[in-house]
Amino acid sequence: MRYILPMELRQLRYFTTLAEELNFTRAAERLHISQPPLSAQIAQLEEELGVKLFHRNSRKVELTEAGASFLRDVRVIQNRLKEATLRVQHIDAGLAGRIEVGLSGSHFLGPLPGLIGQLAVSHPDIRVILNEMAPNDQLDALREHRIDVSISRQSVEDDLLCSRRLWPDPLLVALPPGHRLAASTRIRLDELAGERFVMLRRETSTFAERIFRACAAHGFSPTVEQTVAEVPAQLSLVMAGLGIALVPTSTSAYQPHALAFRPLDEPGLEASVHAVMRKDKHKAALETFITRLSRHSG
Repeated sequence: MRYILPMELRQLRYFTTLAEELNFTRAAERLHISQPPLSAQIAQLEEELGVKLFHRNSRKVELTEAGASFLRDVRVIQNRLKEATLRVQHIDAGLAGRIEVGLSGSHFLGPLPGLIGQLAVSHPDIRVILNEMAPNDQLDALREHRIDVSISRQSVEDDLLCSRRLWPDPLLVALPPGHRLAASTRIRLDELAGERFVMLRRETSTFAERIFRACAAHGFSPTVEQTVAEVPAQLSLVMAGLGIALVPTSTSAYQPHALAFRPLDEPGLEASVHAVMRKDKHKAALETFITRLSRHSG
């Protein structure tokens, strides 16, 4: 059995045009060719298929039963080809594709969900898959091609990875109800030297490691009452009176009326949000995604 080769798509276009016009002269005019090449291509197509597609004589041209069936199938193929062409063009232009995102749970409390929702409306053919994981695990996943981008509070620049700052997220001191520092307008880091801290785990969070280093620069080591994996757990324990916590401003949406949040007066310590990705990234949709997120900072 013989099959039509991809190079013969032109023949299919000639065939459908003739099937619509049922006149060689008009079909040739539509195709902007002369009649002999059209007749030759139709004859070659019939020979390759091994069937007659048209009844033709000096007065008229008609589709055979096989030709009518072939026309229905060819139109399906042509429509699928048009869809495939648009799809690859959209992917190449960054208008379609699949993006695997790594993030920690704290980002669900900030602007990210709303921004992804806006992207779903403006770019419905870009599918964003959220993978909740610890920050250090996100970097491993990037290096192993398991995710395309990490939404992180750390900036990474090495031989393989690079970062783009998305938006600032200043630090707040989360205090339990009635805490003595709740009357302060701003709180300096050295004022927390005698406090009990609820901290993120240093082994999985470079953000927590930065807090420890900043405290050490002020001459004290935080008294850690509890360590947890995520910011919501920190805030729940602070609300229970187990200590205080340093958290990004965006996370204050969690139980905002049950806790006191005060700005931290420590210029060198911040929690800006970054997009961390591979330097050899190739997905055009990823650039669209990151550009849309970075506009939030404006």
